[in-house]
Amino acid sequence: MLLFRWAILLLLLVAGVSFAVYAGTSQAKYKHFGWIVLKWTLLAAFGFFAVLIAERVV
Repeated sequence: MLLFRWAILLLLLVAGVSFAVYAGTSQAKYKHFGWIVLKWTLLAAFGFFAVLIAERVV
């Protein structure tokens, strides 16, 4: 569980750095990469927390 939290944190950091690089260079590939990382990170986080909530309910 701790490993998954760190992985989510690091992926969010990667997305943030990618958006910062996009802001500095105006190259669209960094924005595109940031959106992809952010999208999959949020999907994984929602899935993780859904499992935690389901575990407590059952």
